[in-house]
Amino acid sequence: MRRHFSRFLALALVLAFQSQTTAGQQSSDPGFNTTVARPTYTKNYPRVVFDEAHNNFHTTTGRYKPFVDLIISDGYNVVPGRKVFSKASLSTFKILVIANALGAEDMDEEGADRSAFTDEECDVVRDWVKSGGALLLIADHAPFGGAAESLGKRFGVELSKGYTFDPENDFKESGTSTLLFSRENKRLLDHPITRGRNDGEIINRVLTFTGQSLKGPEGSSILLLLSQTAMDKPDRDSETSVSAAGRAQGIAFKFGKGRVVVLGEAAMLSAQVVGAERRPMGMNVPGSDNRQLALNIMHWLSGQL
Repeated sequence: MRRHFSRFLALALVLAFQSQTTAGQQSSDPGFNTTVARPTYTKNYPRVVFDEAHNNFHTTTGRYKPFVDLIISDGYNVVPGRKVFSKASLSTFKILVIANALGAEDMDEEGADRSAFTDEECDVVRDWVKSGGALLLIADHAPFGGAAESLGKRFGVELSKGYTFDPENDFKESGTSTLLFSRENKRLLDHPITRGRNDGEIINRVLTFTGQSLKGPEGSSILLLLSQTAMDKPDRDSETSVSAAGRAQGIAFKFGKGRVVVLGEAAMLSAQVVGAERRPMGMNVPGSDNRQLALNIMHWLSGQL
């Protein structure tokens, strides 16, 4: 009897642990509205390749499904990209989206911060954009910054590769490490992406969720400007930090005949629920304009702005 009870207790502990682990995880929000009432494209749908060939933490059917469903509703033709980057694999696409690529299969695995892309792939993407392609590169806090560093350098983008915090500008209503960029606090800067095509598309408030800091090449435009009190840490619990003042979490620039947007945080364009309380994180946070930001970024990359 005692042996059976011990087995039952062990099983109960395992199930309880699994339940707590699942509750603490992030998952896409099935209730998020991805419908665009007036799609931008009703014909000649721009082809978008969404990278899934580099151990990506975000995929078309996973945590970035709401983003993918949203831009499909807006008229984009999205194709999962499961091939390495080559001139041939990119030749039929207008936009390339890369979200949190990794140098290993899992973010906790050794080597996760190694380059997710070969030197040849980085050169291919650079040349493709220079010839008229458009790139949305999203690289979050460590280890994702290190995994994207080599590709970012091809475009003159510097990634901090750590974690960005700003206690003075936390959006307390949405949990710790949530940064608010708004017209009111002057952290959301003017650009065609933040202006949109009409008054209904103006961006006023954007939330990000930790992430890393960026510095763009000369002539690039900052979309999301970090404050004078922002700081970068090498890891989340580190007691050491360096100033991230004047750096960014979102930049945009033209590159040859093409266009590039780089974001230093990924959840801002997702719509996730987190923990047992299913707290919203991303485009689904009430009062934010992150949903419109996602659409405006795609409009700018596809030449609508």
